[in-house]
Amino acid sequence: MQPNFEVLDDPAGAAAALLAEVSGQLCITGGSTPRAAYERVAELRNDWSGVEVWFTDERCVPPDHEHSNFRMANEALLSRVEGATVHRMKGELGTTEGAADYERQFEAAGEPALDLILIGLGPDAHICSLFPGDDALFERERPVVGVETPGMAPFVSRITLTLPVVSGSQHIVFLVTGEDKADAVARAFKGPPDPSAPASLVDGEVTVLLDEAAARRL
Repeated sequence: MQPNFEVLDDPAGAAAALLAEVSGQLCITGGSTPRAAYERVAELRNDWSGVEVWFTDERCVPPDHEHSNFRMANEALLSRVEGATVHRMKGELGTTEGAADYERQFEAAGEPALDLILIGLGPDAHICSLFPGDDALFERERPVVGVETPGMAPFVSRITLTLPVVSGSQHIVFLVTGEDKADAVARAFKGPPDPSAPASLVDGEVTVLLDEAAARRL
């Protein structure tokens, strides 16, 4: 991976601009910084016809729960625009059935290569719900798996896309802000691939949108 770094005053705005132009298969993530990007792009673009929206991961909670990535994305973006086809991860089904359901949705769509995937970076350098040392990080056959014990709070079981799906995307966009992510950024993008820093295992066309605080160790 040789990422294209963009150190910006407004990374969320840059992400919103990318989302405003996307077509085809889009995969979105949870988190406070992505939420800001979703709220911004909802003001920029109303017609999402031709866009299929997927999720990187989900907590095993109902879709109206405070920890639900779908709830956040729906409030910030999906309920405010028209035309998108949304593929929700059904976290309320639990890790096994929830992952199987999303795998069926993915297979029914022809196992598409994602045109753009927007992902965050955890302070432990995890991506999606692929945590250091977890079996899910090493899955290479299935596109979606369950994670019984996540590596950081909230300690709620998860459903996640696997690394081959992430790396198979046409454009992989990291959105990272804050000084508390600076060490993770360095571990993810400065050294060799290392399973203790899951983001470092991503391969493909990678853009990293970050602010100066997150970039201070690059």
